[in-house]
Amino acid sequence: MRTHKSSISKYLLFFAALILLIMFLMGYKNPENNVGFSKAPTTHTVTIFRMKFNPANLTVKKGDTVVWINKDFVPHDVTEELSHKWTSKPFNKGEKWSKVINEDIEYFCNLHKVMKGTITLAK
Repeated sequence: MRTHKSSISKYLLFFAALILLIMFLMGYKNPENNVGFSKAPTTHTVTIFRMKFNPANLTVKKGDTVVWINKDFVPHDVTEELSHKWTSKPFNKGEKWSKVINEDIEYFCNLHKVMKGTITLAK
């Protein structure tokens, strides 16, 4: 004679196996290995101070956001260097500007052309 507990145990075992099967079919991977999961985009900060971008060279993942914060006493901007396809407006001390990164970028401050930086997509 079966007990009520053994029937419940069989249903729980069945549902656990079903869930594992669904996860396997959907390509579930261990999140600690970062395989099969696309991590949420990250925000990176570039500080502008003493007429420099810090860090001047940054590696990010596609879709990450970079925020430039002006901590200098003069206005700065951020301009794509090769074809000038985008630029920020000049922003003053304490202000910031951000951009979602989808490609490698070389940039500079169009107000102070010696200030340069790069953003590289991680492989």
